[in-house]
Amino acid sequence: MNIFRTKNVSLDKTEMHRHLKLWDLILLGIGAMVGTGIFTITGTAAATLAGPALVISIVISALCVGLSALFFAEFASRVPATGGAYSYLYAILGEFPAWLAGWLTMMEFMTAISGVASGWAAYFKGLLSQYGIALPQALNATFNPQAGTFVDLLPILVLVLVTSLVLLNAKAALRFNSILVILKFSALALFVLVGIWNIKLDNWSNFAPYGFGQIYGASTGIMAGASLMFFGFLGFESISMAVDEVKTPQKNIPRGIVLSLSIVTILYALVTLVLTGVVHYSHLNVDDAVAFALRSIGISWAANYVSLVAILTLITVCISMTYALSRMIYSLARDGLMPAVFKELTKTSKIPKNATILTGLASAVAAGIFPLASIAAFLNICTLAYLIMLAYGLIRLRKEKGMPKAGEFKTPLVPLLPILSIIICLSFMLQYNVETWVAFLVALLIGSLIYFTYGYKHSTIEE
Repeated sequence: MNIFRTKNVSLDKTEMHRHLKLWDLILLGIGAMVGTGIFTITGTAAATLAGPALVISIVISALCVGLSALFFAEFASRVPATGGAYSYLYAILGEFPAWLAGWLTMMEFMTAISGVASGWAAYFKGLLSQYGIALPQALNATFNPQAGTFVDLLPILVLVLVTSLVLLNAKAALRFNSILVILKFSALALFVLVGIWNIKLDNWSNFAPYGFGQIYGASTGIMAGASLMFFGFLGFESISMAVDEVKTPQKNIPRGIVLSLSIVTILYALVTLVLTGVVHYSHLNVDDAVAFALRSIGISWAANYVSLVAILTLITVCISMTYALSRMIYSLARDGLMPAVFKELTKTSKIPKNATILTGLASAVAAGIFPLASIAAFLNICTLAYLIMLAYGLIRLRKEKGMPKAGEFKTPLVPLLPILSIIICLSFMLQYNVETWVAFLVALLIGSLIYFTYGYKHSTIEE
């Protein structure tokens, strides 16, 4: 049994339409990243973990994600294939490590889609309550018979809508996503432009009330804030999963990753500075921090606009991640590690139909029935684990394939930057509690069992 057998992946075998340009990729990345992180988590993290110094936490998180983005960019340029980290590691580290990376990516995206849909439902219920509208108790929350609730209907409905859009046509879905991303930027630009004139410097006087924290195991402080804000950048890797549908992917994938991540980092930093300048950090532990800040200075019309856009914004995250996850499942099925039914494409638009339906169904069930209280920590630890594998994979790539050729993206300072990335990712992972680690290890065990009972036997390498 050789669980480290490698596979040569190639762009030439794709059956999908190449129609996505650089601008489409940038909006796809921004659509996946800018959502709950900027509208909700910034306020909570500032109030409970880092204070105004959360802006430093954001820079540290961006550094961690930025290093991984450089690795993604070089892999996308040198080993262009659908599936992101899974396909890259398949070519370098072998099948089992690649499967684990793919499994962790699937869980990251599927759980994220569920969590975002639940967040969207919470915002929408709040909006409905303003008009005295409420769903029946049985359909208004996740499964809890003692409380008289059985299913949360709204997140299921929004995921049916999102799945239908992505199934309809990839280009149409991303065009709709692009419109919502532009709307999202208008709301955040409005907040910054209005808020900057209402900043009170006294709110920044105690800039780091919780201190720096600890490199390993901090419960508060800048480092704890960085480990939480990492959640706000998740989704940047969705760009690399669209490689089969991108024009000149060796150039556009690296550019799309780097540019979208740079834009989001600047946006997060600006919003955080204005947010903590307008309202004292101790008052920001609310679900709608950006809108709350605007209401606190008496600009209700802007707050209402931001709230409405936030509801629409969460749909863009669902679209981007549903799009990416369906391509991930398609890649696994194409390589035989999942049933062949999930690699079937529609005849006209070449969409991975069954993979998209599976994504929508699984995410809808999780969002409608299961509570997701610890979702951010679980998502982060899964993502950090495969980013460590990716960093090590880049070192192996350089050792086995040498330096990038002319026209290919080159990560600077290898192996120094991959080693630094591994250290930072481990630091973030060790911020989480025992329950998160247990869930992570159980997930790894389940993924391993699937590989050894199905994937290894059906791998296309054996054909």
